[in-house]
Amino acid sequence: MQMIPTRIHGILDYLIGILLIIAPWLFGFANGGPAQWVPVFLGIFVIVYSLLTDYEFAAVRMIPMPVHLGLDVAGGLLLAVSPWLFGFASVIVWPHLLVGIVEIITAACTYRRPGQAAA
Repeated sequence: MQMIPTRIHGILDYLIGILLIIAPWLFGFANGGPAQWVPVFLGIFVIVYSLLTDYEFAAVRMIPMPVHLGLDVAGGLLLAVSPWLFGFASVIVWPHLLVGIVEIITAACTYRRPGQAAA
């Protein structure tokens, strides 16, 4: 069900990117391992591909919105399973799992074209 305009999605992209980058220090899991670096790298990646997406808050409109949403889903999946995939589930799980799920849901609920509105 598409109900999030790309304009709102763009704002959320940058906020989630920043949250992912600062989360290890904000939530106390900046231990130098994968629990710290997976969200930091994904946060940087989210900001970079957001700057290159064909929507309202891009610097250069190169990446089509459906590709951007696919990257959101892939990144959300990676983030959600990263505690088990990279072996730090005994240390921390919830921030990675919850933000990953939010990314997937946000992508699923976003319009596929900039400027598209509810009919």
